Amino acid sequence: MNAQPPSWLTGPVHRIVVKVGSGVLTRKNSLNIDIIASLSDQICRLYDRGIQVILVSSGAMAAGVTKLGLSKRPSDIPKRQAVSAIGQADLIREWEKAVEKCGRKVAQLLLTRGDLCDRVRYLNARNTINTLLNWQVLPIINENDTVAVKSLQFGDNDNLGAMITMLMDADLMINLTDIGGLFDKDPRIHEDAQLIRVVDNPGQQVEDMAGTIAGPLGTGGMKTKITAARKLTTAGIPKIIACGFTPDILLSIFENTYDGTYFVPKAERLNSKKKWIGLTLQAKGRITIDAGAKDAVVRQHKSLLPSGIVRVDDYFDVGDPVEFMDESKHLLGMGLVNYNATDVLKIMGCQTGQIKDRLGYRPYDEVIHRDNLVIISDPA
Repeated sequence: MNAQPPSWLTGPVHRIVVKVGSGVLTRKNSLNIDIIASLSDQICRLYDRGIQVILVSSGAMAAGVTKLGLSKRPSDIPKRQAVSAIGQADLIREWEKAVEKCGRKVAQLLLTRGDLCDRVRYLNARNTINTLLNWQVLPIINENDTVAVKSLQFGDNDNLGAMITMLMDADLMINLTDIGGLFDKDPRIHEDAQLIRVVDNPGQQVEDMAGTIAGPLGTGGMKTKITAARKLTTAGIPKIIACGFTPDILLSIFENTYDGTYFVPKAERLNSKKKWIGLTLQAKGRITIDAGAKDAVVRQHKSLLPSGIVRVDDYFDVGDPVEFMDESKHLLGMGLVNYNATDVLKIMGCQTGQIKDRLGYRPYDEVIHRDNLVIISDPA
């Protein structure tokens, strides 16, 4: 897992998503104008090379705190949302001033998870961003903190960046952080911490390792970045985590001379529909399946039948996204169900020929058809 980074530039890269975290964009609760200027210059130079860039930018909260003269970030949600609303204007203004020096324009998009979970709004967002890219305008995206509540939140801009990468069929996501990649231990504490340069499979083991790192680099920091990488590589898209303070970091990535962590994508890219189902939607419920069903669905790529279902959790309706897991509680994938939870409880464990006897009707043989099913984890 510690080999040199591969030369991933052997194939063409036309479109990338760059996510910049608060740790890079802010200093002492104010925006780092020098970093914004440097990254803007690099982004414009990538545009000049024919590479389209979509920017996911944190920093609204810090900008709002500075503008209001607060000593620290507020703790309650209404005040945090209000501070973000004030700071978002300054954040986009600083990006706009920096990018305009290169002769380019920017556009602001604020999104909630609800925008991407609704198929119509999902496609509308993609059309809007595509239009901006065709106009050579830099899209700058942030979570709409002013209206997002828990059920609508992406949870972090790492997750938002991954969703935007999949939404726009980008060739790469670059995550710029204040610590340049995934380490085997916290490099701020341990001098012997080793940078993991290549991750072939960002599965649960790697995610758990990141979660053991204490402080902001842990569950609220690096773990979310690994979770995002896991989604992207499942979709067949690579991701790089690198240090945003490194001079010309974006340019060095395209010269393959950077220090950071490269997450190797799966060979087969998911189509747009499956990316939306498996990696964008929020699960409404959970189904547990036995070993036989796991083999059929995960390894043989078959539909999920009622005979292999052993447990149903939470209520879901027909057409809802539902997670399915094995009996060891290992998440396997996500799919759109053909039956509601009440009916699945009635037919679980039975053969397809018995569905009508139990329900009085049989609209489908499959609880989840393979065309509406996405495997998230590799077979274990």
